[in-house]
Amino acid sequence: MMMPETEITLSEEFASTMQQLVAEAEKTAEDEGSAEELCAGVGTVEERLASLERTMAAGFAKLAAAVPANGETPWQMERIDENLRALRNTESVNQRLFNSLHKELQEYRDNFVRDALQKPTIRDLIVLFDDLTSLAAQMRSAAKGRPGRVTQWSANLENAIHSMMETLHRLEVNEIEPQEMVDRTFHKVMSYEAAERAEDDGRIVRRLKCGFVWREQILRPEEVVALRFG
Repeated sequence: MMMPETEITLSEEFASTMQQLVAEAEKTAEDEGSAEELCAGVGTVEERLASLERTMAAGFAKLAAAVPANGETPWQMERIDENLRALRNTESVNQRLFNSLHKELQEYRDNFVRDALQKPTIRDLIVLFDDLTSLAAQMRSAAKGRPGRVTQWSANLENAIHSMMETLHRLEVNEIEPQEMVDRTFHKVMSYEAAERAEDDGRIVRRLKCGFVWREQILRPEEVVALRFG
């Protein structure tokens, strides 16, 4: 709350009084030999001081009149300050709520796009990858010792599989890194073979199908053949 500004001006009478007071004081100092003039000068000074006192009292009265006398101003200022603090706190809470809601909506949108649109497409691409990989293995076997068209077809098919893997990588799909031992998080054991040593228990001996990870989620575990001891 802004207090009204009160301008205190010195009256012309006050300024004239001060000038006369100075002049008479100087005159009195020069005429110290005259007792009567000195007494008169003292009386004049007393009158001028009384006039100065009245002028200053009037000025303070104007200043006091500008301030409410009921004592409500400090209480009103404190109340305004409390309202401002409450408003700032409310705005801060609303901003946090908005940010939280915006983040949830973004996550919901991303999850919807990922699960409803991308995931089915990616699964279809993985099935196609399996079919092409199986066909490429058959063509490699058929091309052994038979240079010619079959060898060229096999090379073309390998290039197509490579292009498909690049497409999967752009969709954030990656193959599971090869490991020596079975990890149930990443591997699915299709069959076991006997192990001669205990330390070979769980060792992977063949990989049947590639496993894939998508955005830190296991789309399909890697299918393997592992050793079992005992």
